[in-house]
Amino acid sequence: MPKATKTIKKTLPPKESPKSTEKYFEAIGRRKTSSARVRIFLNDSKEILVNDKPYDVYFPTLDMQEKVVSPLNSIGTDKFKILVKVSGGGIHSQSEAVRHGIARALILFNLDFRKRLKKAGFLTRDSRMRERKKFGLKRARRAPQWRKR
Repeated sequence: MPKATKTIKKTLPPKESPKSTEKYFEAIGRRKTSSARVRIFLNDSKEILVNDKPYDVYFPTLDMQEKVVSPLNSIGTDKFKILVKVSGGGIHSQSEAVRHGIARALILFNLDFRKRLKKAGFLTRDSRMRERKKFGLKRARRAPQWRKR
């Protein structure tokens, strides 16, 4: 019987941007039907752009803005330039997809962040999806109203 081998994860070298010579780490975050492609650049400008808009403009409520920056707050830094392309779903699930993507990209940057981000629950992909509509029903499980006569 073969022995189980333990895989050792190591940090990957940063990729280079095709348009410029900036180095970045890229990860994908998902929630419901939203997916966010997150790039963390290694320069000292402190900005987060979501679909070419500042994140506080794209996500109007304070709750969603706090969700986006929560991985950065949990590791105690905000020295990154973060570019996000997000699509699909609603704005609430997009904010959680961005949070998931930022947390994954931070781990690629430094593997030591994994313990804190995992404990905070930012690395767990929330797999709850909307159930598909079935034929003969109004929604996924809602049956037509029953009438005796």
